Amino acid sequence: MTHPVVHTWRLLKWGRTLARHGALQGLERDPNTPAKLRRLLRLARVGARVPAQPRYADAFEAIGPAAVKFGQTLATRPDIVGDEAALDLFRLQDALPALPFDVVRPQIEASLGRPIETLFASIDETPVGAASIAQVHRAVTIDGRTVAVKVQRPGVEEDFARAIDTYEWAAAQVEPMGGEIARLQPRLVIATFKRWTARELDFRREAASASELAEGMASEPNFHVPAIDWARTSGKVLTLEWIDGIKLSNHAALRDAGYDLPQLAETLIHAFLRQAIAEGFFHADLHQGNLFALPGNRIAAIDFGIMGRIDRRARIWLAEILYGLITGNYRRVAEIHFEAGYVPPHHNVAEFATALRAVGEPMRGLPVKEMSIGMMLDGLFSITRDFDMVTQPHLLLLQKTMVMVEGVATALDPDINLWDTAGPFVEEWIRTELGPEAAIADRIVADVKTLYRLPELVRRIEARFPPPGGAPPAPPLREIEVVRIGGGWRYVAVALASAAASVAATMAIMAS
Repeated sequence: MTHPVVHTWRLLKWGRTLARHGALQGLERDPNTPAKLRRLLRLARVGARVPAQPRYADAFEAIGPAAVKFGQTLATRPDIVGDEAALDLFRLQDALPALPFDVVRPQIEASLGRPIETLFASIDETPVGAASIAQVHRAVTIDGRTVAVKVQRPGVEEDFARAIDTYEWAAAQVEPMGGEIARLQPRLVIATFKRWTARELDFRREAASASELAEGMASEPNFHVPAIDWARTSGKVLTLEWIDGIKLSNHAALRDAGYDLPQLAETLIHAFLRQAIAEGFFHADLHQGNLFALPGNRIAAIDFGIMGRIDRRARIWLAEILYGLITGNYRRVAEIHFEAGYVPPHHNVAEFATALRAVGEPMRGLPVKEMSIGMMLDGLFSITRDFDMVTQPHLLLLQKTMVMVEGVATALDPDINLWDTAGPFVEEWIRTELGPEAAIADRIVADVKTLYRLPELVRRIEARFPPPGGAPPAPPLREIEVVRIGGGWRYVAVALASAAASVAATMAIMAS
């Protein structure tokens, strides 16, 4: 176990780096910050030249790879870091200088257990991209397929383990301070980050996520998930189909190639809605660098390290919330928040509905091109404190992805609106899941399951209540009584008496 002194030293170094970039100002000035924590923040910036404009993303990049990933996590939590910091943290591109191929080659061979020449006919030693966890090389397999080979940086697991260990320790120190800190659940934030990191550091899980997403999106032909090369994939090496497309960020190249940008934007929104609402399993890192345009106005996605999952009941709540906000049914939206347990029951439903109306109505009067899902979600965050809403990690990840998707889609087509495009999809899904047909289908499924269990139920009844004339059930053996130590002869007497009673009962049954 790491000594608290080590944790304190690490936090002091990181705090100094954050202070030099002005990244502690917002937390220090927040009136909800506990006094003890505020004093520690002031101590961290003693002697530091604090810039007028905080540079949050630069600060996390200066600390190291684990901090970059943690900064990306905090970008989904404007309720913790504030809107300004969350927006700046979205700049984290996770880009680092590439390692020489001589360093990563042993990693490939050790992880796959074979010489590299037996796996690939050729491999480009200059990576096409490098990030905090891995770098990617283009290669050609022995059977002639072009693939992307993602190789984990040596030593990255140990670096992340040390950082997360200190994050957990720090969260355990500040959460008991109570107040706003406790409501934001820092330990839960770190636990969520730890799960995401564990998934990203095991490339087999990333490969499995890609495979599962491909199955779920089979009915969406305009959204492509690259195929996994399982024979060349391990915990530290991921090999998958090479995507030969144009990044959605390169608008000029897309126009020159004849792509329909509004169609691409609509395809992206529909694909995301199908993942999040219909399937309950979505790609949670859909930024422009992970999305490519393919011929036929199709879209391909890469990098499946961060995925979100929502169960069916939560998806129904989500769809009703979205549709209620679209149609202005704030009362129903408020009721769903109470039914889901997002708002504690001691609050008033009508008052919460009024607060929602204050968020939704200003946008309903805007032109379609000026309405924003991001604006709505920011408004919802602003009322969470007033109604003691406990944070929901899976919904925060979804919120971050929705804002990201809207940003990419709006960049492709400034006139598109997520509300306008999502409305018909959400309405149809609600009808399918909550309409009369769905209720009948659910009842049939439940009845069939009950009928399937009937034979076993009858057998249990017969075993408990045998038919007349049958042999009665054997009496249960008496338990040996527990007696105090030192009374050994009593153990013998009780055991003999129990055995005699059991033999007599058995003989009586046989005689009858």
